[in-house]
Amino acid sequence: MAHKSNYVPQSAFEKWLDERLPVVRLMKDQFIDFPTPRNLNYWWTFGGILIFCLIAQMMTGIVLAMHYVANESMAFESIEHIMRNVNWGWLIRYTHAVGASMFFAAAYLHMFRGLYYGSYKAPREILWILGVVILLLMIATSFMGYSLPWGQMSFWAVTVITNLFSSFDSVIPGLGTRIVQWVWGGFSVGNPTLNRLFSLHYLLPFMIAGVVILHIWALHVPGNNNPTGIDVKRSSEAMPFHPYYTIKDGFALAVFAIVFAAFVFYAPNYLGHSDNYIPADPLVTPTHIVPEWYFLPFYAILRAIPSKLFGVIAMFGAIMVLFVVPWLDSSPIRSLRYRPMLKLFFWAFVVTCVALGYLGAMPPDGIYLLSARLGTFYYFAFFLVVLPVVGRIETPTQMPGSITEDIMSKERRRRAALEGGAPAGAPAAPEKR
Repeated sequence: MAHKSNYVPQSAFEKWLDERLPVVRLMKDQFIDFPTPRNLNYWWTFGGILIFCLIAQMMTGIVLAMHYVANESMAFESIEHIMRNVNWGWLIRYTHAVGASMFFAAAYLHMFRGLYYGSYKAPREILWILGVVILLLMIATSFMGYSLPWGQMSFWAVTVITNLFSSFDSVIPGLGTRIVQWVWGGFSVGNPTLNRLFSLHYLLPFMIAGVVILHIWALHVPGNNNPTGIDVKRSSEAMPFHPYYTIKDGFALAVFAIVFAAFVFYAPNYLGHSDNYIPADPLVTPTHIVPEWYFLPFYAILRAIPSKLFGVIAMFGAIMVLFVVPWLDSSPIRSLRYRPMLKLFFWAFVVTCVALGYLGAMPPDGIYLLSARLGTFYYFAFFLVVLPVVGRIETPTQMPGSITEDIMSKERRRRAALEGGAPAGAPAAPEKR
């Protein structure tokens, strides 16, 4: 959504700087005056919340790295040193650990919102693809970070997940084993493995920050989508990002921060696993190895497939399929507000993802295994069958002609409900002229 800059330098220094490095103009045009659809709801605030999470993770991570020792004989003790001896170390560590969960919770909600309102459709395909790239980098970063405490669950999670590459031996004999030994830096998980994971865990957040910049850039070219999925047609349908949406985002961020703080101060270990407070022991395997909660749906998909190779392919395919979503959806309508059939399939998909998360924490047998296989089937069917087919056969409901028409219709319904003339959900009566 291109818009003309109205920035005017207020001093000789600003004019000099603007002619050489127009950073102030850029900030004003893209983060203050940027025209934003006036009907965005609170689901659009998770973009700002995610930036807050990224900054919090990077700041706390840098401080933790100053005290952490990436050595298999000292890593666990260095975490205990941070918790007990470093000033406010317990707060920094818990903020970082809980922050990972908050980061993924906000990211998943952000992506579900994008799916519901069709924010992946043209002309925002690159925006969506960059979002999936960010998710992949988040998954890699958090997996490596989970290994660093070098507790029982960390050690065995690394052992199990890295061993998945050995499945490629069934494609090319010896290939998978070579990859695993290269990742390990030897013939077993040990000190070289920990050093590599620590180095990459420190590096990847900066890569995430770079892709986030591209993501915001890709957003500011076509502009925001909105709940109607209808493009802005006149200037009155948009408003400056500041102060209107900065206030709205700020309020949502404050509520999110309260939830964040509640976990940090009252339940910092609720989302973790107690076995990770036991030092890593290669000779004692935990009874039930589980990853962090945000990996559980993919873990359930991995275990649902009998073949190790095809399980790995399905697990990675569950993420890779997101890259082609813009071309799988065959409907010209963006928002599910006006797609009643797909809306039902979408909510079934959300329930399936939550169920897969639960099943990923359960033993892979009996009814749990059967349910995970059914969930895996529907997960892929939603993208590969439902999106292409439903878009061709469903009949959308009547859409408003513009964002303004949608806003006015809602306002009429609201007034009628306040006056007692009609329930809040009833259609508005035609205006008398």
